[in-house]
Amino acid sequence: MRAVVIDGQGGGLGRQVVAAVKGKYKDIEVVAIGTNATATQAMLKAGADVAATGENPLIVNVRNADVIIGPVGIVIADSLFGEITPKMAKAVGQSRARRLLIPVNLCSNIVIGVTNLSISVMVNGVLEELDKLLS
Repeated sequence: MRAVVIDGQGGGLGRQVVAAVKGKYKDIEVVAIGTNATATQAMLKAGADVAATGENPLIVNVRNADVIIGPVGIVIADSLFGEITPKMAKAVGQSRARRLLIPVNLCSNIVIGVTNLSISVMVNGVLEELDKLLS
């Protein structure tokens, strides 16, 4: 399985996701795509197999992903304080991959009906969904 983890800003969410996925599933290839170099480095240090930064790497890598993991903003143009371009959001939305979107209520994007959970609880939810996909 090939998982593409996308994050921006400081990469804290992506770092936690990469560490959790690689800690539990040694055979999943994790491709980290940062919208900036700081986010990319954080995910690479957390154990991503490969990493790249920016719009074109995101567009190319989501084509061949089995699962895409990231904050809900990765499917909303101009979110993450403008780091998600319209082309990036479109590529994620059109990918054949399953999307595991983490409901981070920031950047004017509020997901109604979702309680404010800690990042660690949401990362555990990602692992539960991966369990379902792998079985």
